[in-house]
Amino acid sequence: MEYMSQEGYDKLVAELHQLESVEYPKVKEALIEAREKGDLSENYEYRAARREQARLLSRIRFKQRVLEYARVLDTKRLDTDTAGLLSTVGMTNMANNTQMTYMIVSPHEANLKEKKISIKSPIAQAILGKKVGDVVEVNVPAGIQKLRIDTIER
Repeated sequence: MEYMSQEGYDKLVAELHQLESVEYPKVKEALIEAREKGDLSENYEYRAARREQARLLSRIRFKQRVLEYARVLDTKRLDTDTAGLLSTVGMTNMANNTQMTYMIVSPHEANLKEKKISIKSPIAQAILGKKVGDVVEVNVPAGIQKLRIDTIER
């Protein structure tokens, strides 16, 4: 089971709809056109279209599987005292006093540009269940970092 926000769920549904109703028909049409060109054993366009079809079908099946096991969380019912899924956590790096704010989301919603980190990331794993004022040590690729939790919001 995969927990996610309503926004993330809706985005996945839209992506699946785009793949099934727009991109897949284009690939199917490209296959038909390539097949009409004759000898399939030496037809590069046909082989490329088949590869694209397989790639697209794989993405469609993956998104369908994610949606099948997805459960949307009601943020109103979540604890606001501790860091958890769908929490926006403000932290300070104790080494250089750098402040950062991240929202903890499902792996399918993670996007660093939007300041959303996966619940499976080292930082999220370290702060899960912690409260404001707690200091945690996180083992990241750059080494061990000490982070102080400043705020937790939903």
